[in-house]
Amino acid sequence: MRCPYCGSLDSQVKDSRPSEDHAAIRRRRVCPDCGGRFTTFERIQLREINVLKRSGRRAPFDRDKLARSIEVALRKRPVDPERVERLINGVVRQLESQGEGEISSEDIGNLVMEALKTLDEIAYVRFASVYKNFREAKEFGELLDELSADQRENGEGTS
Repeated sequence: MRCPYCGSLDSQVKDSRPSEDHAAIRRRRVCPDCGGRFTTFERIQLREINVLKRSGRRAPFDRDKLARSIEVALRKRPVDPERVERLINGVVRQLESQGEGEISSEDIGNLVMEALKTLDEIAYVRFASVYKNFREAKEFGELLDELSADQRENGEGTS
């Protein structure tokens, strides 16, 4: 593993342990050349997934990009980071278990929206506004109307 401080290709693992959700191995490393300490994470990847973009372009699936977009939607929201990590892991597992080597960005967006809807409604609306490329305020209203209708159907939000 390359040292992020000096670029040395030699680093030593000082400690390994499973992450809190047991979906990754957390390794504490030290560089013998500069003494820098850093942490790496090792995750299981069941299969290579390619994303078919709206433009028709194909790109390798990037878990970190998915995590960043979810974290942007959740910015300043009172959501436990462990729940966010479980949400991300759940979406990735769903994608891997579909058995497809190629998944459309639309399918990924829909999975994320469904997951965010149950985690945090504000984050859901934020993500949907970017994902669906809202151009007018009335589109927010339509989404909120759908969300309210879903809550009424599920018996939520009634007094």
